[in-house]
Amino acid sequence: MLNTTARPKTTSLSTRQITMMGIGGAIGAGLFIGSGQAVAVAGPSVILAFALAGLLVILIMNMLGEMAAANPSSGSFSVYATRAMGPNAGAIIGWLYWIQGVIVIAAEATGAAAIVGSWFPDVSQGTWSLIFVALLTAVNLANVARFGQFEYWFSFLKVAAIMAFLAVGIALVFGLIPGVEATGISNLVANGGFLPNGVVGLCAGLLMVIFAFGGIEIVAIAAAESDDPRTSIRKAVRGVLFRVLVFYVGSALVMVSVLPWTSPELAASPFVAVLTFANIPWIDSIMALVVVVALLSAMNANIYAASRMLLSLSERGIAPRVIQRRSRSNNPYVAVAASVILCSGAVVMNYVAPDVVMPMLLNAVGSTLLVTWGFIALSQLILRIRADRDPSIHLPVRMPLFPYLSILALLMLSGIVVLALFDPASRTQLLMTLGLTVVIGVLNALAQRRSQRLGTAVSIGDDSAAQRTEESEHHGAS
Repeated sequence: MLNTTARPKTTSLSTRQITMMGIGGAIGAGLFIGSGQAVAVAGPSVILAFALAGLLVILIMNMLGEMAAANPSSGSFSVYATRAMGPNAGAIIGWLYWIQGVIVIAAEATGAAAIVGSWFPDVSQGTWSLIFVALLTAVNLANVARFGQFEYWFSFLKVAAIMAFLAVGIALVFGLIPGVEATGISNLVANGGFLPNGVVGLCAGLLMVIFAFGGIEIVAIAAAESDDPRTSIRKAVRGVLFRVLVFYVGSALVMVSVLPWTSPELAASPFVAVLTFANIPWIDSIMALVVVVALLSAMNANIYAASRMLLSLSERGIAPRVIQRRSRSNNPYVAVAASVILCSGAVVMNYVAPDVVMPMLLNAVGSTLLVTWGFIALSQLILRIRADRDPSIHLPVRMPLFPYLSILALLMLSGIVVLALFDPASRTQLLMTLGLTVVIGVLNALAQRRSQRLGTAVSIGDDSAAQRTEESEHHGAS
């Protein structure tokens, strides 16, 4: 079974590191801070919103796991889209993911700088942003084993913070903290009941929490650089799904059990509100530090994922060939540098025009997650059908209850898109992301036509590796 991209000469990410990276990638500032807004609109039913979002994540990750186990590739879903729907589809989702990654890195650097800048006011926030970018660039320019170790401990700190929060929450519910009365679970049905704002509130909450799960797809990208990709992806997907679902649903349950969902403190900062109720000293500073760690961890992972996607695009003839250059330790330093340079440009532009640049950029990529998951779902459905028609094909991992669960994932994604169209802010993001997707598709198609007119040997999305892909397309699931 052939890969569509050249495999690294050396691989050194362990299954443990990949699993922790996947968990850490899905635990960011969106959970620590943004979940409060979801509570404010959905009330206690935010638990159901997280559960529904978690179900969709389970389906998407199982679909991605099936394809990644059959064909591990740093290009991941971009490679699978090429096999399922053609080179233009692969180029579109590959470039869109890379652009989104670069912009999010800049946003995360800005967010971390705002917090740290408040601790050290003598240093400007712009300087802090560039310091963070430089430090994490150095981490990503080290060999992949060093990167894996660094990201493992970053993610471990976030997981430890979540587990401590859940432990404190359980203690509060059952009255195990001295001097604090047991809260029980009466808040789940108080102040208007479990669905205080009805199904509309639940849908609004779902629309908010779904994006908190973004980043979990890094598991499939990182697995390509492990010693045993097929085993790593299978174990990592199982480990990530269970833990992330417990962390998210468990955190939501603690939030709305300990405090009334109408609490303004809960809406502003849910973790701080709950831990303040538990009389834990210095909690504001502790949570600020946790959020900084979460942002830096996400930055680190996004630099890695963006550089590997750009490398894959280059290896398939979609990005400049120079991107493929590697260091002596086999690190794709040009891909890392290109991603970071564009990110640094966005950081500088943001501080020149803070109310214009970053909001516009974030709106443009705000719904990239939905597009990415849509491509994953469509690719798996198409490739699995092809694989099932060929009895000689063996898939190391198989999506259960196919095609019903695959169709369910597509229906859930379609429902979220419909919900987004009825929400003004989400509609703007969705339309801008779709517009960017169309622009990328048009530019790629024009570049391909120009390449063909010039009679070049390598056309967009169709290098020698891609040709080998077409020859081996019968393997179906990747």
